[in-house]
Amino acid sequence: MLVLNGNKFDSNLVDFACYIANLTRSRLTGVFIENIKGDEQPALKQLYALPYVESITANDLPENKQRIESCEVNEKLFAEACINRGVNYQIHTNRKASVKDVTHVSRFSDLIIIDPSTSFANETEGTPSHFAREVLAGAECPVVVAPYSFDGIEEIVFPYDGSKSSVFSIKQFAHIFPALKNKPTTVLQVDQREKLSDADAAEIRELMATHFGKFKFEHLRGQAEDELFGYLLGKKNVFVVMGSYGRGYFSSIFKRSAADLLVKAVNLPIFIAHNK
Repeated sequence: MLVLNGNKFDSNLVDFACYIANLTRSRLTGVFIENIKGDEQPALKQLYALPYVESITANDLPENKQRIESCEVNEKLFAEACINRGVNYQIHTNRKASVKDVTHVSRFSDLIIIDPSTSFANETEGTPSHFAREVLAGAECPVVVAPYSFDGIEEIVFPYDGSKSSVFSIKQFAHIFPALKNKPTTVLQVDQREKLSDADAAEIRELMATHFGKFKFEHLRGQAEDELFGYLLGKKNVFVVMGSYGRGYFSSIFKRSAADLLVKAVNLPIFIAHNK
């Protein structure tokens, strides 16, 4: 599922989503959302305790017409992009979608792809936007935060601290992306401890060998958020795999505020697992 601002077509985002759809041989559902004011259908309302039918719909409001027309144009551009790239697609339009609507649909999806700057506020927001943060925290399936630009995937990095969240993220990523099993892969231990114990190392090595053909271990000792940020800054063509965002588990590797900084400053796709 690709979440799109209905009033703004992002060709880089669609290119990345089509790449992921082709990689996983999946259908890509474009979810176009927009803040359209008013009801889409005539509605029964009350005025001074007397019922009446509000016949003016969202389509009748001048401020909405341009947005609706723009959304329709962008839906066609999305369809053309998918057809040109050989991607099976469908379009889901919800002119008044909220975070709650998106998270509900995520319950029935295998993966969400989202631009971290997606926003429906009138004022300029930072990255990630409030909407993106809420989707990341509330999604009921894994989320991939799309990079600003994309040239392919040449390496996978799994930040690892021995927690159940970091182990679960490895398994979930492997099940969704078996096509990447032969890419060079790094298990990156980032904490203030010594290297993994022999028992822990043997277990994670066995798990990695089950799903990936080429993997290695690296250890960064220090503050997790600082070390991981420095390690990833400037890297290209790397797929980063993290644990849950804003649900307690994520903080075992990376605090939410630091995760927001990573999303903002590092131009890499980030897979965020969810084990809700």
